[in-house]
Amino acid sequence: MFATTRAVSAGDELRRGDTTRTSDLVRSAQVGVDQVSAQRDALAAQVESLQADAAQSDSGVASALDRVRDFEEAAGFVEVTGSGVRVTLTDAPRDSDGKYPVDAQPDDLVVHQQDVQSVLNAFWAGGATAVGMQDQRVVGTTAPRCIGNTLLLHGRTYSPPYVMTALGDPARLEAALAAEPGVRTFKQYAVRYGLGYTETAGESLTVPAYNGQLRTRFAH
Repeated sequence: MFATTRAVSAGDELRRGDTTRTSDLVRSAQVGVDQVSAQRDALAAQVESLQADAAQSDSGVASALDRVRDFEEAAGFVEVTGSGVRVTLTDAPRDSDGKYPVDAQPDDLVVHQQDVQSVLNAFWAGGATAVGMQDQRVVGTTAPRCIGNTLLLHGRTYSPPYVMTALGDPARLEAALAAEPGVRTFKQYAVRYGLGYTETAGESLTVPAYNGQLRTRFAH
């Protein structure tokens, strides 16, 4: 029986097992990341409290904190609200029998990393002043990565729908989305296979503050 299984699978049974273990490792790592993130947030709050206390009696510390605050918004460390555009991408649903469209491959029916990146690229090209995805801020060092059918963002995993928000001139952002080749391709697949694409302009959209570490040494 084992010999037959191996012959039929052409040796792929080990790779399928590896895939399962990789998925388990990602879930296990997520738990660890969440725990470490909670510790980091607690320590950051403690540092901020100590800095505020020191600033009350040390003018040098107070002056340094004032200079830091001047750059916090530009660096993405402050929650911002304003007009902009929100885009949501979702996988295509199966039909009532749980089947895919006849001419579709599984990869045709899911949101991929390049789809997310195309929307983000369009936002920046459209002059976005702040960009958020899910419940996180997108900054210069952000790199969304696909892991199976989930997306890894700043050490946390997410499943569709993927919600991306950009603040800026709505007309300019919408024009940039319409001009982005990757977005146009996704819209075509949305029409053909039922992938979800929604684009909504708003006057009071909110992008959260970035709460990670910035390690950029040089930028232009």
